[in-house]
Amino acid sequence: MTETKKTYGKVYLIGAGPGAVDLITVRGARILAQADVVLHDALVTPEMLELCPQAEKISVGKRSGQRSTAQLAINQLLVDCAAKYKLVVRLKGGDPMLFGRADEELHALEAHGIEIEIVPGITTAFAAAAAAQLPLTKRGIARSIAFFTSATAPNQPDQLTLPDCDTLIQYMGGREAMVTAQKLLEQGRSPDLPVVIVENCSLANQKIVRMNLRELERGLQDTQGPVLVMIGAALAARD
Repeated sequence: MTETKKTYGKVYLIGAGPGAVDLITVRGARILAQADVVLHDALVTPEMLELCPQAEKISVGKRSGQRSTAQLAINQLLVDCAAKYKLVVRLKGGDPMLFGRADEELHALEAHGIEIEIVPGITTAFAAAAAAQLPLTKRGIARSIAFFTSATAPNQPDQLTLPDCDTLIQYMGGREAMVTAQKLLEQGRSPDLPVVIVENCSLANQKIVRMNLRELERGLQDTQGPVLVMIGAALAARD
């Protein structure tokens, strides 16, 4: 007896951008409006989900302390949805290919021969630079940028080294930013090195705080939403 080959729908990994609903790409919004089901991160706003009123919506926001289990469950859920629906969207904050664990989800989908398309989004660093009106590069001062995070995979040691670049962008940098400042000062960086903190980037409750490296070493106060930390001479206020 011949076994019937299982058929799957198509899965789109879409970047939702930094938060504001009108900062998603036109392509991303168009595909969202056609989706049968949308698996979305915890930080995707209700306004963004209004772009897909026809779709079933599944929150797959991960919880601290259960990262490994949660990601495996998301991988399986994507496969299950592709077996049930024709058009599946995995909606990720920022850009899917930067700190979005896209590699793990792509592996799971590819293992089942599921068709995939990736729609890039505006990553938070670029939106934060725009909000602060401070370019991340500056002629004669900064020509290299590093994106990094202190988050590591379960059972992996903490990241002890920092990138060697002119402008440093720390994602998910709330409590970890103080340690970053300490390490940079130990390396001999100037205590007056400019720092810009952007909280809830692009949203109505966005908050921008300017400080220096020495002040950052003392820690951040009263942050309520996702925080991006930008460090470097290019971030100095214009005269």
